[in-house]
Amino acid sequence: MTEKAVFAGGCFWGVEYYFQKVPGVVSTQVGYTGGAAFDRQCGPTYDDVCAGGSGYFEVLEVTYDPMLVSYEELAKLFFSIHDFSQRNGQGSDVGSQYRSAIFYLNDAQKKIAEKLISDLSGRGYSVATGLKPAEQFWPAEEYHQNYFDVFY
Repeated sequence: MTEKAVFAGGCFWGVEYYFQKVPGVVSTQVGYTGGAAFDRQCGPTYDDVCAGGSGYFEVLEVTYDPMLVSYEELAKLFFSIHDFSQRNGQGSDVGSQYRSAIFYLNDAQKKIAEKLISDLSGRGYSVATGLKPAEQFWPAEEYHQNYFDVFY
């Protein structure tokens, strides 16, 4: 039995790289979510998302075995691998598609994310990470999948 999690932490290549190394992560897929509806069946393209104005985020969909790794462990990793305080981008990647967000798939995921955000805020950190219900996930083009494994 597996579960899914969806995280947006800047460029999806880097986020995917870290999650692929976690024992218990069965698979990862980069893609897009959170934006305006598209007329075509295939959803947004990389060019659509990068052009700005679509509202889409670059995201990582993680399929994991909850007997081997918990959602809370994955969410903690998410917060540790990107600048959760930066708004509208990550590092030199600036634009709305690079915003930080957690897209929860159920109430348990929402509560865990709320707790982690509250803990960080309570320690004096400014948390820009959005917390949103999961929406339609659109896989990114094949050349974006497993980018670091292919090119590095």
